[in-house]
Amino acid sequence: MLSTITNNPLLIAIIIVSVVVIVLIVIVIQLRTQMQRFLVGKDSENLTDTLEHIAEKLDKNDAFRSELETYLEQVEKRLKKSVQSVHTVRFNPFKGTGEGGNQSFATAFLTEDGDGVIISSLYSREHVSVFGKPIKKLVTEHTLSDEEKEALENAMNNLK
Repeated sequence: MLSTITNNPLLIAIIIVSVVVIVLIVIVIQLRTQMQRFLVGKDSENLTDTLEHIAEKLDKNDAFRSELETYLEQVEKRLKKSVQSVHTVRFNPFKGTGEGGNQSFATAFLTEDGDGVIISSLYSREHVSVFGKPIKKLVTEHTLSDEEKEALENAMNNLK
């Protein structure tokens, strides 16, 4: 039988072509498998579809990033205007008389820019007085008591 195969060149050519076709089929299957790994998206049939799908996702990500940056800028502006530092000093305004105890206080509320207010309360048995003094850039046009100055200074230190 071997002699029949070797004497028939047509049969040898068919065997060689069959082996080459089988090898090529294996290579095509491997390439198709590798190509499927690169294809992204449900309907991707070729690299162009995949690139279009990736470009679409990239555009969506860029739009989301842009919206997020805008939102964060707005949040940062609001945060700068919010109270960032608070400090309270309690004291007895009637030193030595025994009236009031340490029920009086001065509290400073400051934003990041140094704007805010100092709220003071003077407590006695007969009445309570409450005062508010605005602060702009860590300065007020009103005279501050020692306790108010201390509350403002400590609140300023907390900002740093």
